[in-house]
Amino acid sequence: MKKLILSKIFVYPIKSIAGISLDSSNVTTHGLKYDRRWLLVDENNVFITQRLYPEMALIQPSIINDTFLLKHKTKNINQISIPAFLSEGKELSVKIWNDYCSAFHYNSDVDQWFSEILNTKCKLFYMPDDSNRYIDKTYAKNNEIVSFADGFPFLIIGQSSLDDLNSRLKTPIPITRFRPNFVFTGGEPFEEDYLKKIKIGDVSFSVVKPCARCVITTTNQETSERSKEPLLTLSGYRRVNNKVLFGQNLIHHNLGKIKLGNKITILKKIKTNLYK
Repeated sequence: MKKLILSKIFVYPIKSIAGISLDSSNVTTHGLKYDRRWLLVDENNVFITQRLYPEMALIQPSIINDTFLLKHKTKNINQISIPAFLSEGKELSVKIWNDYCSAFHYNSDVDQWFSEILNTKCKLFYMPDDSNRYIDKTYAKNNEIVSFADGFPFLIIGQSSLDDLNSRLKTPIPITRFRPNFVFTGGEPFEEDYLKKIKIGDVSFSVVKPCARCVITTTNQETSERSKEPLLTLSGYRRVNNKVLFGQNLIHHNLGKIKLGNKITILKKIKTNLYK
């Protein structure tokens, strides 16, 4: 078997807006540094995503010296600059799925910038270090916590899995449709389905659950346009219990730094007939 090599690292600082490709990143208690520690919510302090607002994909962040620079990918809208981390401010409870989390609100000027782009009233919040949102106890090993990611701190996908999918599509799609944190080369298509425990650099992970895919995967991340693919094709060979599965969720067992080119060491594999 070919060596598994970490080939891409992504973080998505504000949940559901565009991501950032990195050469290296630090694994923190909540997940990768900067990953989904910020959240847009509606007037009721309930989270919003590309599921309802596909134009969120067109908001591009960059981070320089712990400062956010935010711009629109296609429209001539003034970019804004805001501090990435808040140590104080108006602290409120925000809702994400079935969880309620304590978070700091930015200010009305920031809210107005996002509201104009998305054409809906929304507010930006930051999850501080002491705000603990726990993963599903069914999959927890040691009361692990997570940021504003859907359910788990990390998502991994093999490049071979995307290549296999693209061989079935009329128009190939990029890996960004699936918003992974880690992409690796080597191995067979869907090699990640058979991994149970791995090590990337000096950080150990458990592979806990396949990722069920939603309409965001059908959203072109550069234009915000939607189509039926890739869910239509994936449903033909990756549907289990009426869910389309692509990629695997991870939890981590220690902190550390990872970087592109790290070997992914397989500590434990499993057999599965899930997709047969």
